[in-house]
Amino acid sequence: MLVLGLAKSGYAAASILHEKGVKVVVNDQLPFEENEPARILAEKGVEVVCGSHPTELFDLHSIDILIKNPGIRYENVMVEEALKRGIPVWTEVELAYHLTDAPFIGITGSNGKTTTTTLVYEMLKADSKKALVAGNIGTAASEVANQAGGDEWIVTELSSFQLMGTYQFRPKIGLLLNVFDAHLDYHHSRQNYELAKQQVYRNQSETDVAVVNLDDETVVRLAECSKAEKVYFSVRRTLEPGACVKDGVIMFNGEPVMPLEDVVLPGEHNLENILAALCIVKTAGVSDEAVRKVLTSFTGVKHRMQYVATIKNRLFYNDSKATNILATKKALSAFQKPVILLAGGLDRGNEFDELKPHMSFVKAVITFGETAPKFEKLAEEMGIQQVKRVDNVEQAATAAFSLSDEGDVILLSPACASWDQYKTFEERGDMFVNAVHMLK
Repeated sequence: MLVLGLAKSGYAAASILHEKGVKVVVNDQLPFEENEPARILAEKGVEVVCGSHPTELFDLHSIDILIKNPGIRYENVMVEEALKRGIPVWTEVELAYHLTDAPFIGITGSNGKTTTTTLVYEMLKADSKKALVAGNIGTAASEVANQAGGDEWIVTELSSFQLMGTYQFRPKIGLLLNVFDAHLDYHHSRQNYELAKQQVYRNQSETDVAVVNLDDETVVRLAECSKAEKVYFSVRRTLEPGACVKDGVIMFNGEPVMPLEDVVLPGEHNLENILAALCIVKTAGVSDEAVRKVLTSFTGVKHRMQYVATIKNRLFYNDSKATNILATKKALSAFQKPVILLAGGLDRGNEFDELKPHMSFVKAVITFGETAPKFEKLAEEMGIQQVKRVDNVEQAATAAFSLSDEGDVILLSPACASWDQYKTFEERGDMFVNAVHMLK
């Protein structure tokens, strides 16, 4: 096998395959001298080729499968060569599926994946179910699958990049939360993006369950390929069977689970995530008591509408994972009080006019990164007079505090990727959180 790319997932895949006695060749663009994972693998006896992508590896070795890092594009010369030769191109999620008999819960969607995955995992644990969490949320799926027992649920957050490289991957419970335009620079078309997301349903059988968002016409259409039993949820209408809210009460299959007002997770947009998680865990046999225990204590995941602190009656939220406009729209819609918005980042060529209907509570805007001028233009068009440009999110936290009044929400929700200034949205969010704590 050829493993292409030595990020977290590539390193895990290469290590596991080598330990199992599979002949592995690793290819990574980063030079060997600067590549610690490559040096570790080489010390284990794995053949590692660094610094370039030589297609002659396909002639030097009998390669039957290429396992690529999800972020590597299909225009990569090694990927193109593999496909030209009829060699399957996997992501390590497909490898994970072949490493274990444990049942997978597959969770994907344009927004809300991390929150929903975390809710499901916490609810399973609260009911003493055996569960592991994996995938796009942090730990490589193959690493988790390699250690999983047959009776453990593997709760897996799945990106479109990961799903695009699956062939037989079949979650026992599959969920597509929603579909919006995202990552079209990678997939090249909305159709390709939808097809990638659809993989969470495609291989399911009659013994599986497909959880479906009845409010999203695209999700309903894509779920038609699944042979699994359909379990629906809706924020907008009353369902029986299925998950919904009726008269202020969260319901499942016509039975009350808990009052909505007891849920501590902020934002109306999180109701979609909650109902989806409810469908999954009830299918897995989780009690209402365990659901209530989680929903009355869970305040959000790190970097996704994460409550950070209250300082002099100002509430700080870290939404660094909002790397697109839709995520920031949902964040802004969560508050009915004055908001100071901290926004900016990588410029992908788009404008931000779609935010306008959701900015009625925004009293000030702090901008940074490549898109700072675009957010300043947006604020001017909205009649927002308090606008300040800073160099980074640390300065943004301080600037926002200086402009704020008691009762204000200070919200980092950039609506942009972080790569113009930071390696990851996690790094960006951590720096903001540290700056907020320094304000104390």
